[in-house]
Amino acid sequence: MKKFSIKEVIEQAVQTEKLGYEFYNSMTKRFKENDELKRLFEILAKKELQHEKTFSELKEITGDEAPEEWEVVSQYLRAIVESNFFLGQDKSLSSFNDAKTAEEAINFAIGFEKETLLYFYGMKDVVKEKKIIDKIINEEKSHIIWLNKSLWIIQ
Repeated sequence: MKKFSIKEVIEQAVQTEKLGYEFYNSMTKRFKENDELKRLFEILAKKELQHEKTFSELKEITGDEAPEEWEVVSQYLRAIVESNFFLGQDKSLSSFNDAKTAEEAINFAIGFEKETLLYFYGMKDVVKEKKIIDKIINEEKSHIIWLNKSLWIIQ
């Protein structure tokens, strides 16, 4: 099994944020008639762009040296990336456009945010810039809270 380098791990985080932006941006357009949902998805799309920028900057300042316990962490992060959610038949890239209702979109978004949280928690174990990852983790948690509140509103 090929190990990820630390830069590849961060690049995966960049790509995850790009994917999140694509999803939230498309949901903004899909639910443009619902002001509350449109605003929620606009805010989340903007946050994803900010996170993408943060991870891109982190990639530039992180060295190539493998951290302690890299073997285990690399395998864990690879398992998340290769999971059904990201690379399986129902992977994120192909399935997020299948969300037709607001409830489906929000449930998909909650699942996506949970999967990215798992990845970022694993990342936190290996990067020196833990405060940066902590900030993003806290924001991702807030996304789940916002989405969950919105789910209750539409039901």
